[in-house]
Amino acid sequence: MAVNTSPESPLPVGEVSRLIGGWIDRLGAVWVEGQITQLSRRPGAGVVFLTLRDPSYDISVSVTCYRQVFDAVADVVSEGARVVVLAKPEWYAPRGQLSLRAAEIRPVGVGELLARLEQLKKTLAAEGLFAAERKRPLPFLPQLVGLVCGRASAAERDVLENARHRWPAVRFEVRNVAVQGVHAVPQVVQAVKELDELDDVDVIIVARGGGSVEDLLPFSDEQLIRSVAACRTPVVSAIGHEPDTPLLDYVADLRASTPTDAAKKVVPDVGEEFERVRLLRDRARRCVEAFVEREERGLAHALARPAIEDPHRMIDERADHVTSLVDRGRRCLGHHLDRAESELTHTHARVVALSPAATLKRGYAVLQKADGHVVRTPDEVTAEERLRARVAEGEFAVRVDVESGPRVGG
Repeated sequence: MAVNTSPESPLPVGEVSRLIGGWIDRLGAVWVEGQITQLSRRPGAGVVFLTLRDPSYDISVSVTCYRQVFDAVADVVSEGARVVVLAKPEWYAPRGQLSLRAAEIRPVGVGELLARLEQLKKTLAAEGLFAAERKRPLPFLPQLVGLVCGRASAAERDVLENARHRWPAVRFEVRNVAVQGVHAVPQVVQAVKELDELDDVDVIIVARGGGSVEDLLPFSDEQLIRSVAACRTPVVSAIGHEPDTPLLDYVADLRASTPTDAAKKVVPDVGEEFERVRLLRDRARRCVEAFVEREERGLAHALARPAIEDPHRMIDERADHVTSLVDRGRRCLGHHLDRAESELTHTHARVVALSPAATLKRGYAVLQKADGHVVRTPDEVTAEERLRARVAEGEFAVRVDVESGPRVGG
């Protein structure tokens, strides 16, 4: 409602600011479109500060929002992006400043499209379709390469020419399809399925030249992404240029920055492989030569040892030692025998000297009873007892005669 004022009764500035704030507070939330010129996201802060500008009128307004509101579009919104903001106007009376409190932020045009793609990307990633462990390695030398591309396109020419230049024997199974427009997705999906069903196809390349975000949109389609994820044949994505990253790049087993790069990654270069084989062959030869030289040095060192250089020398040395030991043993044995012989001679002489036979040779005899007992005294015999008399040359029988003494009997 109008305020009555006059030069004599003006309103203070603070009162005017307060009234403006009251009028603005009566406004509800409005949708505002503009371009983000400044963006402040302080670490740990729960509020994000933006400056929204209208290029047509060169007017800017401050916008604040909670961090969770901005985080919902943070992946696709940055400074310079056009956005639509659902916000409630607010008036800061102490400074007399207008600002907007945003409750929702939406990208405009391409930004909105990128936001939807980002949401689809998060959904598919959560299902594990982009996981690194499910990606399969490409064969070293594919015999047959499947190629999905536009008809008579630069992408087809780049892949075929570069691949055949690198490896002339490589073969291709080409499927020409629409690479943009409403028919692109079903045709690309059908081509990928056909190539995947061919047992001879070792790897599949999906290629397309550069283009706008809208042109590359079919290669971020969910149906195509799930079809590629279900393939049993490794798939290479070669869409657009280096900065282009459709969702097909994330699900493919290998991403190539361009169709030319895909040909280089899928097909080895025959010249490079020949050079690699030559280097490996030279390396193997050097290893074998070094091994042979090392073994030759070891053999020469072993042959230089005295035991190998002159093996008979050790035998001769041992033979001389054995001969010396034999001679020493013979001498020792001779000494022992001589000493034993001398001792035996002396012992024999003593035995002979002490033997009764020597006494018998001097004419004595030894009388023995029938039991062999030697008669030493006459009391040991009785009359008519038969005895045996032993002399030096033999023995004979005698009979005892007590009156006249023993006499010889028959």
